[in-house]
Amino acid sequence: MRLTAQLRTTSSEARLLCTSAERGDVLKARLPLRPSHPRALLTLLEGLSLWNGSPLSVAIAAEPGCPSWLDSGLFGDELWPGESQLVQYEVVGHVRPKRLRGLGDFRGLRVPLRGGR
Repeated sequence: MRLTAQLRTTSSEARLLCTSAERGDVLKARLPLRPSHPRALLTLLEGLSLWNGSPLSVAIAAEPGCPSWLDSGLFGDELWPGESQLVQYEVVGHVRPKRLRGLGDFRGLRVPLRGGR
């Protein structure tokens, strides 16, 4: 049974849904945006991957009108969610990271990435 996961941040929480094609919804969780440990979310997802015996693909998005998951604290102090051999993320929806100001014009380097990141 292969699991996939969707993680969506809202203005007050993170919602995690794990599903499989064979069994449908297998896990639902409502988590605070600020975990007590910076690796808490990755460790939780790695545990699900180990339980299931296969790598876990996680789609992440922020609800329209709420702060981006990049600003949420879910991934500790990292600029990007930490992945592992057990957990890979894919950004879905419109997520735009904050841009640094005052360093000159970098528009020539901005190339659309796969998935519209």
